[in-house]
Amino acid sequence: MVKDEDTLNALRLILKSVGEDANREGLLETPQRILKSWDTLYGGYKVDPDSILKTFESDGYNEIILLKDIELYSTCEHHMLPFIGKAHVAYIPNKRVVGISKLARVVEMFSRRMQIQERLTEQVASFIQEKLEPKAVACIIEAQHLCMLMRGVNKQNSVMTTSSLKGEFLLNQKAREELMNLIRL
Repeated sequence: MVKDEDTLNALRLILKSVGEDANREGLLETPQRILKSWDTLYGGYKVDPDSILKTFESDGYNEIILLKDIELYSTCEHHMLPFIGKAHVAYIPNKRVVGISKLARVVEMFSRRMQIQERLTEQVASFIQEKLEPKAVACIIEAQHLCMLMRGVNKQNSVMTTSSLKGEFLLNQKAREELMNLIRL
């Protein structure tokens, strides 16, 4: 296991490698600040997934449940730069429902890890499918990637959209159309 002092020294070396003086007054505490920020940025690794979803009887409700525009902040695992966007998570209950905030917590848990957007989208949908066993699950994510905006192709207005549809959202055209219409509302 890497000790914090080892990590702090590595961060000082990184500052030096980009041309900075790690002993400059403004940078003296930067390695500690970076390490502390990682507690939030990568906090999803410390969350027990099974602690998130507590289910309840649906009391016969069997229509779409959608939580849209869930803000998300993640880190591209290829460049260690942020991608920022929103997720839309929906499901059609079978017999159980979850508190709506729990859908946001699932997005938060998986987004607070080094990621690619495609995996993040699939992880959210698959986790809800596994734990809730609904008739349908959907996760759609729209995000801007700073690795594209700040470097590389420098495309400032690009937005990447990914989706993972399961069950009725994948198999039933009418259910999928209703979901898309609700997202657009």
